[in-house]
Amino acid sequence: MGWRPAIAEAVEAMAGIEWVEVVAENVCPGHLPDSLRRLRERGVAVVPHGVGLGLGGAERPDPVRLAALAERAEALGSPLVTEHIAFVRAGGERTASRGLEAGHLLPVPRTREGLAVLCENVRIAQDQLPVQLAVENIAALFSWPDEELTEGQFLYELADRTGVRLLIDVANLHTNHVNQGEDPAAALDALPLEALAYVHVAGGFERDGVWHDSHAHPVPEPVLAVLAELASRVRPPGVLLERDERFPSAAELEAEVAKIRRTVAVAGRDRVPVGAAARPGSVPASGAGAATGPVADEAARTRLALGQTALLSALVAGTPAPEGFDRGRLRVQSRMLTAKRGSVVASLAPELEQILGDTYRPRFLRYAAGRPLTGGYRADALAFALHTLREEPPAERAVRRALRDWWIERSGRASLVGRPWARWARVARFALLGR
Repeated sequence: MGWRPAIAEAVEAMAGIEWVEVVAENVCPGHLPDSLRRLRERGVAVVPHGVGLGLGGAERPDPVRLAALAERAEALGSPLVTEHIAFVRAGGERTASRGLEAGHLLPVPRTREGLAVLCENVRIAQDQLPVQLAVENIAALFSWPDEELTEGQFLYELADRTGVRLLIDVANLHTNHVNQGEDPAAALDALPLEALAYVHVAGGFERDGVWHDSHAHPVPEPVLAVLAELASRVRPPGVLLERDERFPSAAELEAEVAKIRRTVAVAGRDRVPVGAAARPGSVPASGAGAATGPVADEAARTRLALGQTALLSALVAGTPAPEGFDRGRLRVQSRMLTAKRGSVVASLAPELEQILGDTYRPRFLRYAAGRPLTGGYRADALAFALHTLREEPPAERAVRRALRDWWIERSGRASLVGRPWARWARVARFALLGR
């Protein structure tokens, strides 16, 4: 089960849970939640699942982010760590442009050049991590123009060249089937299943012909059908249910886990033995002995950087869509990124929604239009509050005062809080800043 603070007690109480997964960026190695400590004491393995490394980006992996991921793996005593085949930021020095953050996992181009960059980034990450790395296929609303490889071929080449393990998300295979017409069975046929680390299962919903991988809905039958297809080919080392929002009762979660167990068990009855199904040139269990393939040069990284920057700028800064992309799908993705950004800010700074009430969402959407995420969500929350106070102040004096006080406290301007004249000093600083 995917461990989340909101369902920590339910996960602890579930029968037969052998391992859990945590979002790596949401845990602090020196202050692990009591629930995770209790699970570890019971012998439940904990796997950190990263979302911010951006292995599919044009730049080499950030050593600081890699060190943080390694620290979490060691603190949790994890058998492996996982990340995504995606890019999450673009711009910067290589493109002579400002850095942009997506706040989301975006697809990489399935080209030979894009693959070479990804393979080198994966090797760098593997060398810096204390345990084995596994990478996950992502859900995509759109694809890059002029792609040279199918999803299955791309993943096979990646595993073959680097020896990295694969975390296969069957919900994402279903998403790509609905959104891009990719056949999940064909992707599974092409995969090196001997490199399988484990499997993700999650729910979503379809709207206007687009499948949204929400992680906030029950797992639908089509996703279970893809899981059955995989389980009929190989016995998964592990299967994990992801749920990130709109958490149901503990009984409903347990029933969903039980349904997943039954799906795997039934599909495995007629499974071909692993030895008979092994492919020629099987992938090694680790990076040792894996083929290397072409190495990405700096020119290839620069071309990828320019393409990813143009795409991300269209999604978050309102610039024209690059040639060859489905403009309708990019508009849908852009709206999703903005909505997600508002939701994350609200979760990190719930006081903003409490102060602004029903006006929070429309205000945030207006603020985010043309203002890309550049400094992380906490900085975004502060920038939104300051923008609101300066450009669109609430009519009610009490709301303005509450928002102003929140911004002053969180931005570090209140170093004299608690002294008799501190309030006047804060107001004066705010007035000057407003000018």
